[in-house]
Amino acid sequence: MSEKYVGRPVDRLDGAIKTVGEARYAGDHRYPDLAHAALVHATIPRGRITAVEDAAARAVPGVIDVLTHENAPAMKPPPKVTLLNLSTLAIGTSVNHLATDEVHWNGQPIAVVVAESQEAARHAASLVRVTYEEKPAVVDFAAEEPNAVPQKSNALQSARADKGDAEKALADAEVSVDLRFTTPQHSHNALEPHTTTAVWDGDRLTVHEGTQSMAWTRRHLAQRFGVPERNIRMLSPFVGGGFGGKGQVWAGTLLAVLAARATGRPVRLALTRAGVHHAVGGRTPSAQRVALGADRDGRLTALIHTSVARTGRVGGHLEQITAASRHLYDSPNIHLRQSLVQLDLIANTSMRAPGESIGTFALESAVDELAWELGMDPIELRMRNEPERDPIEGRRFTHRMLREVYAVGAERFGWSERDPRPGSMRDGKWLVGMGVATAYHPSLQMPASVTVRLDADGGVVVRCALHEIGVGAATAQAQIAADELGVPLESVRVEIGDSDLPEGPMAGGSAQTASAASAVLEACRKLRRSALDLARRSAGSPLRGATDPRARDGGLYQDGRGETYAEILARAGRDHLEARAGVGMLRFLARTVREQRRWMKAASGAQFCEVRVDQDTGEVRVSRWVGVFDIGRVINEKTVASQLRGGIVMGIGLALTEETLVDRRTGRVVNASLADYHVPVHADVPRIDVHCLDDPDPTMPLGLVGVGEVGITGVGAAVANAVRHATGRRVQDLPITLDKLLPH
Repeated sequence: MSEKYVGRPVDRLDGAIKTVGEARYAGDHRYPDLAHAALVHATIPRGRITAVEDAAARAVPGVIDVLTHENAPAMKPPPKVTLLNLSTLAIGTSVNHLATDEVHWNGQPIAVVVAESQEAARHAASLVRVTYEEKPAVVDFAAEEPNAVPQKSNALQSARADKGDAEKALADAEVSVDLRFTTPQHSHNALEPHTTTAVWDGDRLTVHEGTQSMAWTRRHLAQRFGVPERNIRMLSPFVGGGFGGKGQVWAGTLLAVLAARATGRPVRLALTRAGVHHAVGGRTPSAQRVALGADRDGRLTALIHTSVARTGRVGGHLEQITAASRHLYDSPNIHLRQSLVQLDLIANTSMRAPGESIGTFALESAVDELAWELGMDPIELRMRNEPERDPIEGRRFTHRMLREVYAVGAERFGWSERDPRPGSMRDGKWLVGMGVATAYHPSLQMPASVTVRLDADGGVVVRCALHEIGVGAATAQAQIAADELGVPLESVRVEIGDSDLPEGPMAGGSAQTASAASAVLEACRKLRRSALDLARRSAGSPLRGATDPRARDGGLYQDGRGETYAEILARAGRDHLEARAGVGMLRFLARTVREQRRWMKAASGAQFCEVRVDQDTGEVRVSRWVGVFDIGRVINEKTVASQLRGGIVMGIGLALTEETLVDRRTGRVVNASLADYHVPVHADVPRIDVHCLDDPDPTMPLGLVGVGEVGITGVGAAVANAVRHATGRRVQDLPITLDKLLPH
């Protein structure tokens, strides 16, 4: 591969149209007679509907219909989730919306109003009156924590691990810490709220949807509406942020499609901000225990990490909260357990680095506290316990450079200038603190298929149903194809976001780029071989007899001789060549199982944070940040840095501001707006210095590992550890609000 574009900070190919507002999202597509829909949400946590009064809603000018469980066309119930059919993972909840009078959570969509305008639909929805027969509900996570039951392991994650006798080793340890941590529920607040535009033409369905998984969503809709999968076309060229919240099918999508079928009109349903909080799952709250034992030299003798999380009674995503504790530190005694409670709340779902983002907060805070107990530099403590192999299963790491990222990060941050005494560094009224934590996220690949076409004019078209959720997906694949075929980047066009294209991977698990890259590389190599075969069969070709030409300058060349692809195709009388490549599900599963037995792959990093804490008010400001990462090969320096900064910003929100408040009596989300649910704004975020080692992992396509989620891991702990250094106080419950730092 002749590397000319891979690794460079190439501008995003979609940057210009997004900047001038020409990119069309799910809510931007116009159809004749387009109608608009709005949801009516339940106001009790559990029970059944006894009556629906919709006369006032129907009297609103422009209202077309009000669909409830009494008059809506029936959808088929959702199938059971099974790993034998991964598309079933797209199920948001097990509720069969508008096919039942049962209410399973406060905020459940129980009716949909269709009108000529969005304003009329939303106003009419506010006029629908519903009466209920309430049933006892369990909605208080903290109260239910003692009733947690062990989480079952599955093929995707293990909920338990044991090595040695960790509790005995903890009791015998020369130095130990035993801490409890809590993290709150979090809600998704992507720039683009969930929006669906649905159009039926007989039994054929077109859906414009901001989704992270076109293929799974398409299969799910085919099953629910009883039509062949080939009759459904999903269009999702641009997604205004996902972070896991658009990886599953929620009520808004289903009810938009249902309303379009019921009314015979194209229908658009755009959730309000409050609607996203009520009808789309978020991150589970957690309660965690991390206990560490060590000798006086800082060698770990015991590591215990247990967690309690929640799911909804109607479904939920299982978080791998203790996952990082399986891999980060060498200890002869390890005990890991994950437990669950079921609540009468909406099913929780993935949210950037599900499990690891909150699990690393607890683990890395506890490691920092152990360093205080030992009087040891927290980086030195981590390096003394850096394992040579995966601590529990003994698998070798394919790529692990934590020593290097800490060395580079400490130099860039100025860690040597840190006075180790708590509360010793000041800037006027501000107490200054420095903290550090490890970032860690496993690497994953998914099935993907692509076609690559080489045209007679030298142009290249890459086709794959990728998702552009803001990461520069098409740009990265264009860089890879341009280098692999030796053509100018401007000659490559990447078609994405359409289910009619070859099936791409979902945008999740930090896996999309590597998964698609594997197929793109294979297809490009097939094209090169096809072009060489054509040239070899041509009497006039300078490549006759060539064995291993290089792709460059828009063609193939060896030993100073060669020709362009255009010349090869013209001589052969061909107008194009095309190659298809990809990994099917069975091959993917077999490869995944084989690799998981052999080694451990992961992205890692070191998060360095400086905070200033107002000595009088307890206000915390993040003033400086350095993140150094080992993510394997960097494909695009600019988009990678953007992804890592975005993860760090989201982690600052996790640490300092974000918290979904649930009424413990009614199960209602009480801060369902951006006015009350606080995400970081520009004033909350300092300049973030990001650096990557750019060292390829030999077991991954092009050596890239994955970047989307590792940036948020460790952030919560880095902030908490910096606050501990500034104030001497260990905050164990997120978010770190000023009330937790004021004198009690």
